[in-house]
Amino acid sequence: MTVPATILFVCTGNLCRSPMAEAILKARFRSEGKHALYQVRSAGAWTQNGQSASALAIQSMDELGLDITSHRSRCLTAEDVADASLVSVMTRDHKEALLAEFPEARQKILLLSELAGETYDIFDPYGSDSQQLYQECAREIGHLLDEGYPRLLELVGSESEEG
Repeated sequence: MTVPATILFVCTGNLCRSPMAEAILKARFRSEGKHALYQVRSAGAWTQNGQSASALAIQSMDELGLDITSHRSRCLTAEDVADASLVSVMTRDHKEALLAEFPEARQKILLLSELAGETYDIFDPYGSDSQQLYQECAREIGHLLDEGYPRLLELVGSESEEG
């Protein structure tokens, strides 16, 4: 039996960036028939459980044909980090905080931009009333997931083969 590898996206509130990344990657795995091999989740480093994704994030995903209306925020736990094959964070501050709290997970905590061979923060559109900012954020996340997809599969691929 194949054990699905878990990819965990982490942002601040689990209301915009990480749910968008989760939806985009899940859709790619579904379209490639790989959804049974990977579990994709998201959480917030500093959030409350049970909040809906922001309305503009929902709208941005809807424009891409993705539905995140049922998303509810989750606060990151030690179990989330332990269970993940890869923890992809949005900013250097997220990475620094997670490395301080979970030093044993150092090898699997990466910036989303690092998957694509770069090092920069993904701007947080939360609190803005600009749909354009959310769309730009969604496009940037999608671009980085496209560019970083081979590395992502390399980092989590071997674990999905274990039984």
